[in-house]
Amino acid sequence: MVVQDSADAGDSRLGVRLQPFLHQVGGHLSVMTYDEHTVCKPLISREHRFYEALPPAMKRFTPQYKGTITVHLHKDSRGRLSLVAHPLKESREPFKVSPESAAVAKRHPRRRQHAQWAQSPAESHSLAKLHTHPQVSSLVLEDANGNQVEARSFNPWGLHCHQAHLTRLCSEYPENQRHRFLLLENVVSRHTHPCILDLKMGTRQHGDDASEEKKARHVKKCAQSTSGRLGVRVCGMQVYQTDKKYYLCKDKYYGRKLSVEGFRQTLHQFLHDGTRLRTELLEPILSQLQALLSVIKSQSSYRFYSSSLLIIYDGQQLPERPPGSRHPQEASGEARAGPPGGLPRVDIRMIDFAHTTYKGSRDGHTTYDGPDPGYIFGLQNLIGILQDIQEGV
Repeated sequence: MVVQDSADAGDSRLGVRLQPFLHQVGGHLSVMTYDEHTVCKPLISREHRFYEALPPAMKRFTPQYKGTITVHLHKDSRGRLSLVAHPLKESREPFKVSPESAAVAKRHPRRRQHAQWAQSPAESHSLAKLHTHPQVSSLVLEDANGNQVEARSFNPWGLHCHQAHLTRLCSEYPENQRHRFLLLENVVSRHTHPCILDLKMGTRQHGDDASEEKKARHVKKCAQSTSGRLGVRVCGMQVYQTDKKYYLCKDKYYGRKLSVEGFRQTLHQFLHDGTRLRTELLEPILSQLQALLSVIKSQSSYRFYSSSLLIIYDGQQLPERPPGSRHPQEASGEARAGPPGGLPRVDIRMIDFAHTTYKGSRDGHTTYDGPDPGYIFGLQNLIGILQDIQEGV
């Protein structure tokens, strides 16, 4: 959505009003929609450096890095607040970067009651109002073309993060304060009904720069969850239920409570569309996870502390067709449910590198040898559980 920027006197250029990313299933930083194929998030220096020095072998397993933008809080004539991005200003004028873009230094207020959701369209609209900032209670959700989002289910977690971010910016920073955001590929844009599993990977979640208090807190979380037992835990999930036409959603608090068996059952649930188990997804998921495992094993000195892994597929299935025939979408080059060859489209992507360290990262902390053992342990267990599901079909 393009808006006239009135925050700077005499500035007649246009800015891009950011919208909450409605398919954010985990994390605590607010992810915003910039356009149909691009999202943005508050810039953290270490993550920014990681994307700029990304090993070529990892690029297929991470969102495409598209640069940075500056963002400020904008109040319109009716007093409504929004975040407006200015892609062109960064190269022309200096801007202040608050510590970690004011996004990580202070923890978000937790809403532990949101263990899981099954949102119908009507419930989603009422929840959208519930989760917006008091000064933006009339927030209208729009798509990349400025069209209002119609009654359609979505995950409320992104709105929760968006509200927390706006609340903090309103209370701590002046309206014209400029913040720096990363521009990244929207990895779900090709999917009609993206089903997303957000997995926190590794047996350790705290970064080298963590305080003793934070370190102890994260060590306890890992020990009390499947992170300690398996090297992986559920951080968020949405899976489209074709029979009821809504997303079944679970958040990180649900994931922390899972036993090993509960984790297995959640993986099974992620592959179930409400009517059947999507067994055709297992082969492409396992193939990509094996390829990622090979890449991680080849990356010496990298430690992906607190990084997440996304498993993504489309909840909308193309109807069966006679052998040799093509769907109209495929003929026009617009197929979104699967790649050539008939296999369903699956995306495996690593995200969240605010605490990633590696040799030459200039962070002044520990340098490690060899590949990340905790991440490898988690991937191997994830692959093993999915193979068990496959064999049990």
